[in-house]
Amino acid sequence: MATHFPDDFKCPISLEIMSDPVILSSGHTFDRSSIQRWLDSGHRTCPITKLPLPEHPRLIPNHALRSLISSFTIQKSQPDPNPYRNPNPSKKHQTQFLISALVSQSSTLESSLHSLSQLTRLTKLDPCLRRQITESGAVSTILNCVDSTESEIQEKALTLLLNLSLDDDNKVGLVAEGVIGRVINVIRVGSPSSRAIGCTMLTSLAVVEVNKATIGAYPNAIKTLIWVLYNGKGREVREAATALYAICSFVDNRKRAVECGAVPILMKIGGMGLERAVEVLSLLVKCKEGREEIRKVNGCLEVLVKVIRNGSERGVQCALFTLNCLCSFAEEMRVEAKKDGVLEICVGFLDDENEKIRRNAANLVQNLSCRG
Repeated sequence: MATHFPDDFKCPISLEIMSDPVILSSGHTFDRSSIQRWLDSGHRTCPITKLPLPEHPRLIPNHALRSLISSFTIQKSQPDPNPYRNPNPSKKHQTQFLISALVSQSSTLESSLHSLSQLTRLTKLDPCLRRQITESGAVSTILNCVDSTESEIQEKALTLLLNLSLDDDNKVGLVAEGVIGRVINVIRVGSPSSRAIGCTMLTSLAVVEVNKATIGAYPNAIKTLIWVLYNGKGREVREAATALYAICSFVDNRKRAVECGAVPILMKIGGMGLERAVEVLSLLVKCKEGREEIRKVNGCLEVLVKVIRNGSERGVQCALFTLNCLCSFAEEMRVEAKKDGVLEICVGFLDDENEKIRRNAANLVQNLSCRG
């Protein structure tokens, strides 16, 4: 019978269907008899994560999973008069039990972590299950988990929300539920991993045009992303720049970003090799305030020329476009660009295979050739 059950019903130790599933403090579920033998043998690490356990680990009954296994067993014992109606109901039932466990008033930290982890895994590739969660009314509970002081709970809740936001129908609904404020707060005070996930969440939500306006107008949203650019490291900085790019594709948000001090830090990290920063600058340069701020930054031409010489195709496109806008805006930029050999570099791009690079290079050649 075991081969007909979902793998989640099997104990990771015995690989048998669990009769008395319990949750370890690591968040993973085992059959009570199997994990008890593991502990009685003197082990004080999780069999899966290898992380240390307390001297006297608590075993929390996983009532949701136990009920799910019981329900599934009964269902399997009764022949389906129409087997083609619903060929694989197990995930739907499992999701419902996990939702019930998560929203339960008696849910413990360990059981919440387990439910969030399993729901995150199940919803990653299944839009039907994502819809099931949003229609169940569980989003408010997940949002409350985002406020948790436990970093694991927070990260799992954010990742689950990120999965739910993959569907366009959910993006506006999540914003209506108040997700922006929760995410902004996490980006401010959460762990580096939570910050990165939070920034990715904003990028996902900003796929919908109305959300770009909503996020941009939300108090401190853009300012918080810029704060991450100044204070973050690695992945969180990359994700913050990506989120800022998505948000600033909405015209009104470009001036907001400039006023929040985005230009100097974008130029700095652009000079350090993060081309996404130059992509954001290529949006900000479209507004007057952006052009004024960019030209004030010492070394801005040096950064743009560096990307034009050595960047990826996308980076070269954006740097050429940004520099052309600056040269059209300010005579001194044209003079400096010609001195730095930009005209000769652009001529070399006129036969480039990339149509956007050719066009941007041709525009800049024309700009530099017909003036001063």
